[in-house]
Amino acid sequence: MQKHFLAILLLLLLFSKSIVARPISYVGGWTIMQMNDFKRHSIHLHYSPSIKYSIGYKGEYWLEKEWQFHGAQLNYLIKRVNTSKSQTNLYLKNGLGFAFTDFKHHEKKIETALFSGLAFDWENRKYYLSYENKLNYNAKIDQFFIQKSRLGFAPYIGTYGDLHTWIILQVENIPKASKKIIFTPMIRIFKGDYLAEAGLSDNKDFMFNFIKRF
Repeated sequence: MQKHFLAILLLLLLFSKSIVARPISYVGGWTIMQMNDFKRHSIHLHYSPSIKYSIGYKGEYWLEKEWQFHGAQLNYLIKRVNTSKSQTNLYLKNGLGFAFTDFKHHEKKIETALFSGLAFDWENRKYYLSYENKLNYNAKIDQFFIQKSRLGFAPYIGTYGDLHTWIILQVENIPKASKKIIFTPMIRIFKGDYLAEAGLSDNKDFMFNFIKRF
């Protein structure tokens, strides 16, 4: 089942026309975001009709219980504060769709699934701070609440067109996991339309994310 999900993910990447990191893009913009870590593979493809919201497809494959989510996600910008030196954003993210699993060769299960969460970020040219949470519910396959924070800094201040680097510490809280707090130091680099970040958690699990803007 994981191979089927990854094949869908690859096709979406090949035929996408826009990749940016934010849950809401410019008006009329398309965005694709693809994430990989020790607990899931995910892809989010959405369209922004307005600077206030975006809507699109969300796909996830959760590794431990081998289940998939496929559905629609709505991102809504609750508040944005721009100053001459920084930007702050607060988003609401809601999803509705279907969960599917054939975990441990049991009878296949398909059921309605939903999730909701808040995402906050603040950054200037030197420092970066973010927090997000997610409450996931489906009746039998999986139910959980997770939250994640990031704190980062830029070791140097580049100008437009330079190679930019961020050093980031990610802290995740997964109450239902055997190890409830997970730390992942990572490095993020970007130049022009390319961004990549990679890290290794204190569980020795590797994470890698890649973004390309078109």
